[in-house]
Amino acid sequence: MGRRIMEWAARSDHMGGIPRKMVITAVGGLAKAVVSLINSTTVHNAGTLLRLVRSRPNGVPLVTVSNHMSTMDDPFLWGFKGFPSTDANLARWVLAAEDICFKNSVLSYFFRLGKCIPITRGGGIYQEHMNEALERLSEGSWLHTFPEGKVYQEDAPIRRLKWGAASLIARAPVTPIVLPIVHTGFEQVMPEKFYRGKRPPFPLCNKHIKIIVGEPMELDLPEMRRMATSLSRKTSHSTLGWPSSCPGGLDEAAQKHLYSAISEKIQDVMERLRIFAKSFSKSKDQNLC
Repeated sequence: MGRRIMEWAARSDHMGGIPRKMVITAVGGLAKAVVSLINSTTVHNAGTLLRLVRSRPNGVPLVTVSNHMSTMDDPFLWGFKGFPSTDANLARWVLAAEDICFKNSVLSYFFRLGKCIPITRGGGIYQEHMNEALERLSEGSWLHTFPEGKVYQEDAPIRRLKWGAASLIARAPVTPIVLPIVHTGFEQVMPEKFYRGKRPPFPLCNKHIKIIVGEPMELDLPEMRRMATSLSRKTSHSTLGWPSSCPGGLDEAAQKHLYSAISEKIQDVMERLRIFAKSFSKSKDQNLC
């Protein structure tokens, strides 16, 4: 358990912040090499993402949500030209699978320095480290999530989203800016079944990556909470023993309605972005790389 947590390594003042800067610089440089040099990348609406990462209102957190096409979506997603991928202060926090990124002490230390928060898949939305993610949001930080919950490399509609990201949005002390992103191409750079059903040892080259950045979503959380409370009175739910920790003290049934409604809104927007990406010709893209 101790090897998995390593919260001390995730602190910005750990060894003066030098190890974090070294890891973010190295990984960010690798991402730029893969995305900007050995592959081609086009980005739509990059300015919105750059503006929110660099200069959103003080104390207001940012939650970006994207589809999950490969195990290397993060950090490669941030490797396009013009993005500050080597800046440790601006780098995102990200929810990372404990069974992949935190297998041993060495990996745990490395990913902690890289601003990763361990999440146990199947552990529920009230598991231990979701509170850490909430702390980062309370500080006004940027958090990236993959709400589909696992890698899907098929050309198919956005899957039903897990409720973890929705719960963080609803429970954050300051309502985050929610920015949807959809991308294609990373499934070719790092295919799950490249040779004998395994991933390639290194990212592949000469592929085309497309990143579609949406617009900040408008979520009327007070109204959504009111609707969730109203609906919960009319339906019955099995209980999971959730605490009444959502702002407003919603009971478990109301929380389920709320998280479901937020997730469905995000899924709908992401699906529209996915369809837009398929019809968006390369000539229209803002080619940043």
